[in-house]
Parts: sequence; structure tokens; C-alpha cells
Amino acid sequence: MVNPHNYAVIMAGGIGSRFWPMSRASFPKQFHDILGTGRTLIKMTFDRLAKVTPEENIFVVTNERYRDLVLEQLPGMKADQVLCEPFMRNTAPCIAYANFRIAQRDPKARIVVAPSDHLITDESGFIETLELALEETSTSKNLVTLGIKPHRPDTGYGYIQFEEDQDTDSDRIMNVKTFTEKPNLELAQSFLDSGDFYWNSGIFIWSLENIQQSFQDHLPEMYELFLSKNDAFGGNDETTAIEQIYGSCENISIDYGIMEKAQNVKVVLSDFGWSDLGTWGSLYTHLDQDDQGNGVVGDCMAYQAVNNVVYGQPNKLVVLQGLNDFIVVDTKDALLICKKSDEQKIKSIVNDLKTSKEEDYV
Repeated sequence: MVNPHNYAVIMAGGIGSRFWPMSRASFPKQFHDILGTGRTLIKMTFDRLAKVTPEENIFVVTNERYRDLVLEQLPGMKADQVLCEPFMRNTAPCIAYANFRIAQRDPKARIVVAPSDHLITDESGFIETLELALEETSTSKNLVTLGIKPHRPDTGYGYIQFEEDQDTDSDRIMNVKTFTEKPNLELAQSFLDSGDFYWNSGIFIWSLENIQQSFQDHLPEMYELFLSKNDAFGGNDETTAIEQIYGSCENISIDYGIMEKAQNVKVVLSDFGWSDLGTWGSLYTHLDQDDQGNGVVGDCMAYQAVNNVVYGQPNKLVVLQGLNDFIVVDTKDALLICKKSDEQKIKSIVNDLKTSKEEDYV
């Protein structure tokens, strides 16, 4: 039986523009079965967290426009477990919102915060790691994040530098020394070579008491904004209150706002087959590949075509000839053909669409 004081917050408000044209503002990637497994990314996330958290203790924070999608894909959730933001304000306000809602139910809560669109292939290893982190938060005042053992000098991830923690018997719980945002390739390689840097997973574990105190210490204005509307949470006035809060709230990530400032941050060294699935290239490594190294979702015939990512439509055949190291994504109304080495340009393509007369494709 899972601990009734365990809670989870799934952050599901992002658009996933680097997964265009499959991921759109109207239907982001977390609501797609992007791996062709029969489950969407948000459903996979929910199912994982339900192994350490009662289902009724799982909250999803998302944009108002995705409320129905969440309830459709997670039919076990009640409407009051879906917290709707009026507009995007980054991860710190998202987490603050969830904190105040959870506080109404359980002041002794221990909380796991996780993005909705990550892939984890070793679920048993993930659950074991979460249980270790939750135990740490129950016996200390520490804020905990999960660091992922790096397998390549990836420039798309943030990094956590760690040092040995003398106050714990665990050989996996370390003090956080520094956080570094996405480095260039040379710096990423030096991190890999040093052995004391892990990827930043963006998964956090803490007690409600300690994260609330951290907001008071490091983001006091944001904390006071939510506190001023505390009586409205859970009632008929919540939507109005959240609109007012978000209208005044700083746009800042939990990493910048708290984790990089706090002195009581620990990292659990982890290796459970994690990917943030931030790009088509990151998806490629997790797809079944044919004898020419093509990673395919859908139906594809390839002739002298090597190491491509192919994402097709149901009941529609994709045929490739002489194409190497490309991303090919076919949707109902758009076709993307892009070099894998240029996939970072997809986000700028989406920005161009936003400023042109092609908003319908974003």
C-alpha cells in the first residue's frame, strides 16, 4: 500500500514546439502516443506515479485549454485534480499553485513533481529511486532532485555537479555543488569526463513544509501572491483568483527561482533509462529500428535510406529512397523533412509560423 501522505504533481502545460508538426498548441506532445505503444506520454507518467502515490493524490497542472484532454486521457482523475493555468508562467508558479492546493488537504504531504512528457524505460528502477528520495524528505529538510547518469555529452540537457554528502549513509544521495544550463559540446564533454556531473532530470521531491519555506525564503513575492488568495483555492472563486495571481506573477523556473539558490539541495544519482524526449533526435534512440537504422512509427519502406526518424500517419505508407540522417514527419496538414543535425532549427521554424499568416499550423 502506498503512503497516503505521498502526492504527485504532473506538469503538463507545455507545447513541445521542437516536436512540430506532430505537437501543436492545440494538441501538445504529452497527449500523443508518440512511441506507438498504445499509451500517451501523460498516461505513462500518471501510471508510473500511481505506483508510489494514491491516484486521488495526483494533480495535473496544465493550461485551461487542455482540461478536457487531461480528463479524457486520465479517466480516473476527478475534475478538481486538474489545476488550470490561465497562461504559461514557467514552473515556479505552476508548483506554487499545486502546493497551496495540496496544503488544504494534507500539511504533512511529501510531493513528487514530474514533467508529463518524459520517457522512463526502467520503471522499477525509477520507483526504487523515488522511494529513496521520499524517505530522504521525510527525515530531513532537504529539497531533492534526480540526477541521471550521462551516457553522452548531450548539449540539450542541464547538468548537476555533485559532491559527497558526509551526513548520509547512502552512496546515491549527494550534495549539489552547481547547476549548469545547457552547455556547448566541449563543456558537455568535460562534464562527462569529470565523472561528477549528472543530467538534470527536472524531477523534484520534497515535503510540502520545506518547499513552502523555500518559496518564502527565495520567492517571497510569489508566495505572498498565492497566500493572499488562499481562501479561494478549492472554491468557486479559484479561477478568478488564479487569473489575478498569474497576471502579477513572475515568469521564472523552479530551477532559477529556488533550486540554484537554496543550500539544502540534494541529488539522487540515478540511471533508469530516462529521456526528456525533447527532440525528434532524442526519440530516435528509443524507437525500434530496421536493418538500415531507421527509427519508425507507422508504415515505412526504405531503399538505400539510413538512420532516419520517420513518423507517419495511420494507414498511410511512407517510402524513402536515398535519404540519410533525416527527420521525416507526416501529419494530416503538414510535412516536415529536416536534417537530424539541424533539428534545433525546428523551434525557429515554429516561431516563423507564429509571426506569419500560417498560425493554423502551429
